Amino acid sequence: MKIIVKRIMSDSDATLSTVSVGEQFNCFGLEDEYRLDKVASQTRIPAGHYDVRLRQIGGFNSRYANKFPDFHEGMLWVQDVPNFEYILIHIGNTDEDTAGCLLVGQGAQTGGELTISHSKNAYKVLYQKVIDSAKAGDLTIEYQDADRT
Repeated sequence: MKIIVKRIMSDSDATLSTVSVGEQFNCFGLEDEYRLDKVASQTRIPAGHYDVRLRQIGGFNSRYANKFPDFHEGMLWVQDVPNFEYILIHIGNTDEDTAGCLLVGQGAQTGGELTISHSKNAYKVLYQKVIDSAKAGDLTIEYQDADRT
């Protein structure tokens, strides 16, 4: 199974994307901005294909196990990103909530600051669609830079 993150708009602080599972739109995404030279916790990951595994240790995992006890089995963890570690898919609404990770939300605002909304609901839907593939080791993610021409 593949998650497709199509980056559609960016500014000096954030990047807005559509997030699809296969070819079907699922939600919006928000990340940090593009930078030619990486700045820790303030740069989106490079476009490309990556495997997604479950991370079952760490602070996020503990918090999400408490927040989502009915379905949480580990954090969705993007693997082998050059010069990045611990890239997760999680909830949040602004670029302040991400440090290179992908935030997901059901709504998006493009006037002024790029933000997403209803993140918790979007996360639940996405997670439940992909968890079985992640557990089977058969989940990938593709980041596409449609915002950079």
